[in-house]
Amino acid sequence: MTAISEDVAAGLKRRIAELEQQLQSGAAENARLLDATREAQERQTATSDILKVIASSPTDVQPVFDAIATSANRLIGGFSTVVLRYIGDELHLAAFTRTTVKADQFLKDSFPQPVDQFQPFLMVRDGKTAEFTDTEAEGVPPVTRDLARLRGYRSMLFMPVMSAGKSIGLISVTRKEPGRFADHHVQLVKTFADQAVIAIENVRLFDEVQAKTRDLTEALTYQTGSGNILKVIASSPTVVGPVLKAIVDNACEICNAYDAAVVLQDGNDLRFSAHHGSIPIGLEKWPINRHWTAGRAFLDKKPVHLHDLLADENADFSDGRDLSRRMGHRSILSVPLLRDNESIGAIVLRRTEVQPFSDKQIALLQTFADQAVIAIENVRLFEQVEERTRALSKSLDDLRAAQDRLVQTEKLASLGQLTAGIAHEIKNPLNFINNFAALSAELTDELSDTLAPAAISEKIRGEVDELTGLLKDNLAKVVQHGKRADSIVKNMLLHSREGSGEHRPADINALIDESLNLAYHGARTEKPDFNVTLRRDFDPAAGLIEVFPQEITRVFLNLVSNGFYAVANRSPEDGYDPVLIATTRNLGESVEIRIRDNGTGIPPGVKDKMFNPFFTTKPAGEGTGLGLSMSHDIIVKQHNGTIDVDTEPGQFTEFRIVLPRTGNHSNRGQT
Repeated sequence: MTAISEDVAAGLKRRIAELEQQLQSGAAENARLLDATREAQERQTATSDILKVIASSPTDVQPVFDAIATSANRLIGGFSTVVLRYIGDELHLAAFTRTTVKADQFLKDSFPQPVDQFQPFLMVRDGKTAEFTDTEAEGVPPVTRDLARLRGYRSMLFMPVMSAGKSIGLISVTRKEPGRFADHHVQLVKTFADQAVIAIENVRLFDEVQAKTRDLTEALTYQTGSGNILKVIASSPTVVGPVLKAIVDNACEICNAYDAAVVLQDGNDLRFSAHHGSIPIGLEKWPINRHWTAGRAFLDKKPVHLHDLLADENADFSDGRDLSRRMGHRSILSVPLLRDNESIGAIVLRRTEVQPFSDKQIALLQTFADQAVIAIENVRLFEQVEERTRALSKSLDDLRAAQDRLVQTEKLASLGQLTAGIAHEIKNPLNFINNFAALSAELTDELSDTLAPAAISEKIRGEVDELTGLLKDNLAKVVQHGKRADSIVKNMLLHSREGSGEHRPADINALIDESLNLAYHGARTEKPDFNVTLRRDFDPAAGLIEVFPQEITRVFLNLVSNGFYAVANRSPEDGYDPVLIATTRNLGESVEIRIRDNGTGIPPGVKDKMFNPFFTTKPAGEGTGLGLSMSHDIIVKQHNGTIDVDTEPGQFTEFRIVLPRTGNHSNRGQT
């Protein structure tokens, strides 16, 4: 019993020892599994946190880099973490965990630096992980050792950030103790590096989408602006002003300029024709030269773009720099307006700050310049068509007027020939009547003389004297009316005869002055006591006009003579001074002549008939009624002028004549 008990006890002890050993091993495994689970949860949590940051920052990678640096440092139990990024040929500091102020500043001052001079880059550029297990060991670059001493760490892990097989960055993790990094720590940093790539790629794709969206929006804006201008061109085919205004408005807004202006050639200058914006123009036109951008663009027939007008390299733009100092603009763009490769103007954009225009904006402004040329050309062609239409219409009117004048001339010629024939036929018997009436009056006197010595009774002698006296009175009346008839015949012949002289330039002031003198001396010859004050108000600019001088003189003589007749027949009043005024005025393409008297005036009923042939208000023997009719035909039908009258009975009469300075006059014919 004792032996069995000892054996059983020994077995129990061994079994208990085995169970204790198994329990210890299980506890260790449980602890290992628990640690592994905790690390996995931490890695998963860190990964999830970074993914959340990536999701919340699609446009900015910096928060992701900051989260990676913080998470890597915490989960690895490291001393510090640095995220570096390659930009071009340089390595830039993207994120880091802070240590001391001095160490952090030294780290920031170490970047950027060329990638080919940074040894960790050379170590990991093929995508492999690298470590410095001890920064104090041989082979560690001095700059790396100095930074490690300053920041206080001894070991470093370098994890490349790879995208499409190309290194685009680097994650560096440090610890205070020397030694290798655990495999799961290396894997964790590798996960962070992959997440950095995702973040960078997301931002890149987002930027590409944004850039394409901006490009599409910009293209749509440009297309809309161009379409708006085309609409204005279509709606304003006859004027270019609205188109130029639409161009400067759209160019200023779409190209983000402070102002826009269009200048068009005006002789040797460029004249500002449209403007929009806050920068004042300050001038109306500027000489075409190479000392300002619009002038140079005009002369060189290509855009002139100055990033900074006041920069030293733009010193030869002296006029433009002077204008810039006064108006405050710095960046400027001028594009020429070209028609058939010839400059006709320019478009100018200005900015007050140094901000160059983009290639797209330059191209858009060239499109606007082409549209401005189209609008200008449309208006020019429209004006040419309009001018041609007006010329054709005027030619048609001239032809019709010439036809009317020709018909009128033929009528006047026929009437003149008829009048001349009748006058000649009347003149012969009229001369016979006048001559024999005068002769009969003389024979009556001779008869009285012959009967004087005859022995006849007083009664018979009285009857004879009475009869001879009555006969003499009758003959005197025959002579009086014969002279009146002769005057009518002479005026009919004058009115019907073919005009003489040539159509040539003549001094209108001289013709009127000569007519005044002739009429005045003629009136004084007939009535020596006739007196009138003549006033002349001649415009020196009236000058030469193309007329038939002899015919025009006949008109002036007639009107002046009528004026003399009117002032002579006005009832005398206290202080009345007979006056006749002749006035000329230059009207540009025509000349105005006014002849005014302060005589008897013309009654309203007479005014409507005064230009009718044979109408007169003068007593028998003093007028034929042909003078004003003849004057009207000479002015209106022969010279394409106008004649009208303004009058007030008992106060004045004023004839107003307007003669074209040059023009088509009817062919000489019967007047």
